Amino acid sequence: MIMAAGPVAFVRTPAAVAGFAQETKLAANRIGSWYFGWNIVAAATVLTLLTVGLRLGIGPFFLPIAQDLGFSRSLLSGIIAIGMLCYGLAMPLAGHLVSKYGTRATLLLGNAVIVIASIWTVNARDPISFLLAFGVLLSIGLALASPITLTPVLARWFIRRRGMALFFLSTGSMAGIAIMTPVLSSAIQAVGWKMTILWFAAIYTLLTLPMTLFVIRDSAPEHGDQTPEQIAARPATKRSQSPSLTLRQALRTAPFWKVTLGLFACGFSMNLLGTHGVPMLMDHGFDATTSSLGIGLIGLVAIFSTLGLGRISDSLPRKKLLAAIYFVRGFGFFALLVAGTHLELYVTAAIGGIVWAGSIALSSAILADIYGVRLVGVLYGCAYLGHQVGGTISSWLGGWAYETFGTHWIAFGSSGAVLLIAGVIVLFLPPKEFTLTQQPLTSYH
Repeated sequence: MIMAAGPVAFVRTPAAVAGFAQETKLAANRIGSWYFGWNIVAAATVLTLLTVGLRLGIGPFFLPIAQDLGFSRSLLSGIIAIGMLCYGLAMPLAGHLVSKYGTRATLLLGNAVIVIASIWTVNARDPISFLLAFGVLLSIGLALASPITLTPVLARWFIRRRGMALFFLSTGSMAGIAIMTPVLSSAIQAVGWKMTILWFAAIYTLLTLPMTLFVIRDSAPEHGDQTPEQIAARPATKRSQSPSLTLRQALRTAPFWKVTLGLFACGFSMNLLGTHGVPMLMDHGFDATTSSLGIGLIGLVAIFSTLGLGRISDSLPRKKLLAAIYFVRGFGFFALLVAGTHLELYVTAAIGGIVWAGSIALSSAILADIYGVRLVGVLYGCAYLGHQVGGTISSWLGGWAYETFGTHWIAFGSSGAVLLIAGVIVLFLPPKEFTLTQQPLTSYH
């Protein structure tokens, strides 16, 4: 390309034109030194706070719904368990919709389903209607607006600080526990569980629409958040992912199943605590407010611990950090069972909160490291199904075991044991630097 400026003419090569276009694109995604990807992180965190906060904050709803509708604990636990399973089954669907139609369309669809399901839920009176509305449809809507939908867009926008970005997304989950659990509990006491669900749907819609339409962007810069020095060095150090790798091949590899088993333990523990944590503490002699604050404290501490864990995850081996999280969380469940005073409860919750946020963020980051961003959405959705299978089992087990044996030790003790096993399993994940082209698919160890 020949360009002239007065008497001086110069030649701009195709490579120079491409470089200029790339610089222009990078500049368009920055305001001063601010990277636009962080706006997407903020929006994703808020949306996750609401959806996960409702899904994992079912504890305050449990007894009011059971008493109002005349459901036994076992019956309501079964409905919630089916809902958890539907939530997990919808995760691969969410990943598929994101890859085919984009993040915005998936979020808007999820919002519409949440509104319809909320209206149906408050009008349901019999177990079947409540199961279909609250257990099935609302779970599908929340899944379409879950971290599964938001993880791929963050993985594309962030390379250098991917761990930090995904940890912030987990912060939304923890904030959902910390903020939504006591807020929902207070709202239920003030206006009842039905109005609380309707107000949630209204507030969620008011926040979702502008964030989805004006903040979420699927198109990310080619080099994400990498520095100019990293971009310049990338051609010499770039590692190639196998272009022939298919979803079916990835699903047959050992690392995927190790991550999935870890997420199973995560889901088992998180959903057990979210569904039966408040009732368990009340059965152990704590009042409703103290029980809600104790569970909420876990999420509150997790919000702040996320900042440190996010930074560590970009510099230390992620599998070792993930194993440590599972170990500490496992012992925390045993401590929670024996807590007898307010101080013991709050200390246990605070320690547990330090590691509560990390497992999901690290699992998604590990999947992106191993399999690349092209498959991370669908793979994460499939792996997260294991999370919800664990949640389904624990949600049912918590109610059934207590009614059958009169103790919470069976469900909560099982959760602690499963977490310790998961901590051992994830230690055998490949390192961060592992790539698919280094070894054949059948040789993962």
